[in-house]
Amino acid sequence: MLNEQAKQAVATELKRFAGELKLSDDQKTRLQTALENAREKIEEIRKSNPDMTAADVVAKLKSVRSAARERLTQFLTPDQLAKWDAEMAKAKSFLGVNT
Repeated sequence: MLNEQAKQAVATELKRFAGELKLSDDQKTRLQTALENAREKIEEIRKSNPDMTAADVVAKLKSVRSAARERLTQFLTPDQLAKWDAEMAKAKSFLGVNT
């Protein structure tokens, strides 16, 4: 179960992507579920492994992102998926993560 801060983060990301990707209502609902699931997995990883190294965190996040992207391919159009991938590349570049 997501805490209030995590729910707010999901809502903010959903709103941003819904506008940028021009999502239908069905796609918004499905993206919200995908974002919530990814956030829950990240929170589980953090709680279960409080002493993880930065490299381990990056590796775990990469697997969560891969699973989330696989779900997105089921309901985003190719153009929407390309925009999603571009946004994720920018985020990784901004964070200095080359995964």
